[in-house]
Amino acid sequence: MQYEIKGGAFPVVVCQLEDGEQMITERGSMVWQTPNIRMETTGGGIGKMFSKALSGESIFQNIYTAQGAGTIAFGSSFPGKIVPLEIGPGREMILQKRAFLASESGVELSIHFSKKLGAGFFGGEGFIMQKVSGRGTAFVEIDGEMVEHTLAAGEQLVVDTGNVAGFTVGVSMEIRQVAGLKNKFLGGEGFFHTLLTGPGTVWLQTMPISNVAEAIQSFLPTGE
Repeated sequence: MQYEIKGGAFPVVVCQLEDGEQMITERGSMVWQTPNIRMETTGGGIGKMFSKALSGESIFQNIYTAQGAGTIAFGSSFPGKIVPLEIGPGREMILQKRAFLASESGVELSIHFSKKLGAGFFGGEGFIMQKVSGRGTAFVEIDGEMVEHTLAAGEQLVVDTGNVAGFTVGVSMEIRQVAGLKNKFLGGEGFFHTLLTGPGTVWLQTMPISNVAEAIQSFLPTGE
């Protein structure tokens, strides 16, 4: 599979497939394709379907198979970037649940929970993540711009939950409450933050769609 990422604020990744090569996506992100690429929708088994429902992901996957050389493009759903990942042993990634866009068929997705539950059940979208493993190329959707941090062993970073796009498997994640009642109710930063502890690499996104939706909501007319 060869690919090229095109576009600006609304990018697409255009994939050139050889006969028999497959691409997988969990939502309707296909933008265009040649007619000789066949789509099949599958649930991936009861266990996987249950874990996807629990994580808020789509229960089904779309598998695109090239019947002869063909082209397929996948597009982002929000202004930002598409970032390629080369997944393999020792190169697994943990992603926020909406980050995965598409991948080669050798890439596997599984649900990932923080080991330190703490306030996680109340911590919002960052608590349930996805682990990307297996082998192959995966494409990740970043909301806004991407900022990368490398954390040394024991080094920590406090992040607003929605700004966590992903991190390598060596990084641990903990959902923590914001300290102090005044900070919680008057600080405007919500009730919870995510604490990331190294070693490893952390990807942050500058404009999570949840923050944008919240900002827009305040300007929408309310029904009587």
